[in-house]
Parts: sequence; structure tokens; C-alpha cells
Amino acid sequence: MIFGLRFLVFGLRCKTKDERPKTKDQMTYITKLKWNLPWLVRYPFVRGKSFLEQNAFEKKHIIFTIADHFEPSWSANGLLDLDTQRRRLDEYHKLARKTGEAVKDADGTKFRHTNFYPAEQYDKHILDKMAEMQSEGLGETEIHLHHGVDKPDTAENLRKSLSEFRDILAEEHKLLSRFDNDSQPKYAFVHGNLALGNSSSGRFCGVDDEMQILQETGCYADMTLPSAPDESQVEIINQIYECGLPIHEKIPHRKGSSVKVFGKKPQLPLIFTGPLVFNWTRQIKGLPVPRLEDGALVHNQPMDLARFRRWTSANVTVKGKSDWVFVKLYCHGFFTHDQSASIGEDAVKFFGEIIENGEKTGKYKVHFASAREAFNMVLAAVDGKKGNPNGFRNYALKTIMSATEKKIDETGKKFAICQ
Repeated sequence: MIFGLRFLVFGLRCKTKDERPKTKDQMTYITKLKWNLPWLVRYPFVRGKSFLEQNAFEKKHIIFTIADHFEPSWSANGLLDLDTQRRRLDEYHKLARKTGEAVKDADGTKFRHTNFYPAEQYDKHILDKMAEMQSEGLGETEIHLHHGVDKPDTAENLRKSLSEFRDILAEEHKLLSRFDNDSQPKYAFVHGNLALGNSSSGRFCGVDDEMQILQETGCYADMTLPSAPDESQVEIINQIYECGLPIHEKIPHRKGSSVKVFGKKPQLPLIFTGPLVFNWTRQIKGLPVPRLEDGALVHNQPMDLARFRRWTSANVTVKGKSDWVFVKLYCHGFFTHDQSASIGEDAVKFFGEIIENGEKTGKYKVHFASAREAFNMVLAAVDGKKGNPNGFRNYALKTIMSATEKKIDETGKKFAICQ
């Protein structure tokens, strides 16, 4: 086991998680082991519990949500100029449209990502294009933010950054969503450099009460995790849960309670984790050496049904609702070496195979859901709703774009009647 852990801790790629360089000390074996021990110790119990909670005889609904760290500015040599970013986005749009038409789920919903765009890189032209993509059913837009990179951020600046970008998205581009009878725009969040709740010893954040600020500015769900083997990985894995510690404290999500059927209304933001399991198929000198499976759509991970089964074996559900399985994946849609796996030809083949296998075996149906739609399905499950999750995509949170379109349509009809 120690042999396997050593290879696991040393061998994992940091760059699939985020691009910021770490210091030499942070890359040592002992440091990494210390970071990861809290969840590693719990891992056998979590896996055993997941196995016992699965019902092998019921037909499953597999709900895919793909959190794309959506950065057209990214390059290995630094941020790209705006003209290049816009050209890359035009090319991405064509690719997403082609893939969406080629791969559709059991409900006829196109394959798409949820696009978490960095608040610190706002460009009107880019967000107009992303709104166009959303109107075509090619991915809703949510908020990503890198902050505290050069020096620790402040609570005041974080609140200002989030609320200003939130309002720009909602008012200028008709993006994000709202609850009925609540005018504040709501958003899902992915933390840049993974340091959610100031979970990286002050690096890449610096704001202890970040979770409270997220809540107060309208964040309904965080989709940063898992982040292993990074320091920011908390001990809770493979769950949808609410923070278990006061949200004004540092790293309040290191403890928590899973959402459950007929449970109380959950405190927001929900922590929405992707799968974190071991892949034991790799061998070195004839010995099985574990590799982390964390739901990354990257070029150097296998794209086969065995991987799909590892994702679903994490059994991320609303407790008491075992037939709705949530699989939150992640990618960097503008990493050119990973683009085929995340949105291109390899993704078409892989997810097409998953859908075909479900139809052939009759064991499951696939549903592609945005972060908002997945959150709505979670709320529906908590309220005891049953059946096809497709019927609950707009259960509580509605997109501002669709509400605006409905208002315009109704106004047009009234005008026609008056004429």
C-alpha cells in the first residue's frame, strides 16, 4: 500500500487541475502525503458505503455535468491577445456545435459543457459569443475566478469582483439564473487554482470567509472539487453536500452533510463533487500501482466503458435516491492537446459509446445537464420527486435568458392582439 501511495503521490499531474506552478517544497512526497491523508484514510470506508448504497437491480439515470474551466486566453507562454482569443472561440463554437449535433442524450439534449468563465478576464465580445452558444443549447455560462495569485486577496475586493461580474453577466448578456421571486442573479462557481475557502495555506485566495461571500453574492453550487493531490482537497469525497462548519470560517466545507431525500432545505452553496476513485489497471514491474481517477477529460486518460464504470461507482447521489447518479466531470476546453477528449472527436466516440451501451443493455439512460440543471435535479430529489430527471431541469432556478425571451414573446403577442 505504501509503495502504491508513493507512486500515486509522485505520479499525478498537477497540470490537469490548474496551470499555476507550485514551489519545490510543495512537490515533495511527505508534503503531498500530508495533504492527502485525510481523504485517503476515509477512502476504504467511503467506497464500502457507496457499494452498499447501490441498487444493482434498478435502472439508473446517469446525469453528466461537465465543468469546463473556460479560458480562451490560455497558452503555455502566457495570456493570448484578444484577437487570438476571439478567433479560438469562433473555432470552439463550430466544434461544440458539431459535437452537440452528433451526440444527444435520452431526452434529445445536446452534449455540452457548463462554461466557467474567469471574471478577471472579461471581454464583451467573448461573452456575447458565449451567450450565443447558450441560446443554441451548447452550454450555459457560470463564474470562474483566479484571485489572490500575486498576494492574498481581501474580502472587500472578492465581494466586489464577484458581484460586479455577476451583474454584468446577468444584465449585459442575459446569462446566469434566478429563483422565482428573487431578483438576485445566481451562479455556480469554480475556484481558480483550486483554493476554495482559502484551502491552500493562503495561496491563490487569502479570504477566510470566502464561502460566506459566495453565498451572499448568489452562488448556488461550487464545482471545484475534487482537487487531489492538491492541498485544497478536503476529506469529504464523492458527495453532494452542504458545509458542515460555519461558512464565515476558513475551509468550512472540510466537514459537511450529504443532501438526502425529504431532508431539510440545504444551505447554499452546495458542494458538488466529481468522482474521486482509484484506477488499479496500471502495473509497474508486474505490481498494480494506483492512479487517481478524478473525472478529467484529458488526452492521456483512457476513454472506455471501464472508465465510465469507475465514474458511476463513485455513486454520487442524493441519499435515498439511488437511481439518479450524478457524474460531474471537468476539463480545460482550450488546452489544445485535450480538446479532442473534452469536446471533439474522442468525446463524440466515447460518449456515443456510453449512450449506445445504455440503450443496448437497458441498464441506464444518459442525461446531459448544465450545472444549473443538475442543481435543480438535486433539489427535486430532496423534495422526493421521482421518475425521469429530465422533467426537473427548470425545477427551481430558471435561466435569465429564457425568462427574457418569454417576456419578449409575451409582449409581442399582446402587441399583435392590440393591432
